[in-house]
Amino acid sequence: MDLGPHATFIIASYAASAFILAILIGWIVAENRMLKRTLADLESRGIRRRSDAPKSESKPEARKSEARKPVAPSLA
Repeated sequence: MDLGPHATFIIASYAASAFILAILIGWIVAENRMLKRTLADLESRGIRRRSDAPKSESKPEARKSEARKPVAPSLA
């Protein structure tokens, strides 16, 4: 395969793109592992997520009606 006079630039561009992509994927994987460890540590200390509320306190109907209340009184 002949890439012409710009072969060095083309190969270097592909190599740089692959290198940067590998670094970004590695960064995402490392951050994911770190966040999972942090979350497990917090949960082991008894700190729970707000979205993980007990079933008895969770009332979706009440939350939906509160979310739909108008901020300002209607003019109608």
